[in-house]
Amino acid sequence: MPRAYQSSPDLFDAALADRFKAEAPLAERLRPQTWADFVGQEEVIGKGKPLRVLIDKDEVPSLIFWGPPGSGKTTLARLIAQLTKSEFVPLSAVSSGLADLRQIIKQAGELRKFRSRRTILFIDEIHRWNKAQQDALLPYVENGAITLIGATTENPSFEVISALLSRCRVVVLKSLTPDDIEIILHRALQDKEYGFGTIKIQGADKAIKHLAVMASGDARIALNTLELAVKAGLRGQEAIIDEKLIKQSLQRTHLLYDKNGEEHYNLISALHKSMRGSDADAALYWLGRMLEAGEDPLYIARRLIRFSSEDIGLADPQALTQAVAAYQAAHSIGLPECNVVLAQAVVYLSKAPKSNALYEAYKAVQDDVKQTINESVPLHLRNASTDLMKDLGYGRDYKYNPNFVEPVEQDYLPPSLKGKKYFSNKDS
Repeated sequence: MPRAYQSSPDLFDAALADRFKAEAPLAERLRPQTWADFVGQEEVIGKGKPLRVLIDKDEVPSLIFWGPPGSGKTTLARLIAQLTKSEFVPLSAVSSGLADLRQIIKQAGELRKFRSRRTILFIDEIHRWNKAQQDALLPYVENGAITLIGATTENPSFEVISALLSRCRVVVLKSLTPDDIEIILHRALQDKEYGFGTIKIQGADKAIKHLAVMASGDARIALNTLELAVKAGLRGQEAIIDEKLIKQSLQRTHLLYDKNGEEHYNLISALHKSMRGSDADAALYWLGRMLEAGEDPLYIARRLIRFSSEDIGLADPQALTQAVAAYQAAHSIGLPECNVVLAQAVVYLSKAPKSNALYEAYKAVQDDVKQTINESVPLHLRNASTDLMKDLGYGRDYKYNPNFVEPVEQDYLPPSLKGKKYFSNKDS
């Protein structure tokens, strides 16, 4: 039977575990062991909250933790296993498959049969498992052979199959606040066993406030950065850390962004809505968030072209010209030089007058095309390119507008839509 299921580890195993923990990264060494140690997520696991009550009663359902990196998904799963009568079995969706699952299910059955102990199967990055792998989980989650806790940074509505999703409770975890991060960092400095409590650190308060903001709600990033800074500034049993050292240790290249995930669409939505609201400063910020995280500038340029017609249209016809020019420039010079080109277009579109008349007009056309009979083109609007067509009446009674000084009275729509108005030029 695998080591995880042995009833009593020997002294060698315990010593080895202690050694591994002592050598592990700071974020791993300081994982909370009790509720008192867990920081943040009060809306979810605060005292008296439904999930907290279920955990305290040892009645944990299958769960999907959805939240950004460093928000506590793995930590909370481990804490649940520790506070309940459950065996905790972690799996990485990246490196495991169905064979691993079958082995765990078999061992979970033996554990329940011989020791009356449940198994919590924790699957990190569960969105990486394909449909067949997720399907394989269904019967075991449904019959209670295992309690599943999945963790994902991606929207489970898109990444987890609906059958499995319906058998789990989705718990949304938020990024930790700077105040939360500060608490965690101060604990790391005070912990004498696994933290830096035995080291005298100068400049810590100011450096920690800076790091708490720069970590962007990610406790793991904050702790690992602190560890690197302290080690870099260590001189014997003393260390000096400051904002400059924190910045060098952080090296912020970890901006929260996934070009194929929900954050991609959240950011482009924020950019779009900021321009629509004529807030050039906010629009520039969201543009920067996307470009600095590695977004394809041509994708952004294409969205600007769409915006120029959808939200501005004929209220400022030059908006489309600006957007197309920005796309061409971005295509020609690429990053990083095209960043200011896109910034120019974003500011122009933000400050331009807004009108959705074109968007609404075409939407109404789409509805009529889909919902009304598609009548034939009226005869007078057809080209008579052959004698037969002329004999059949193609083009008959058509009035050639340039030949008339006065406005021409002529129908251009099918008979059933006669007089229908789609475009209102009140904003143009």
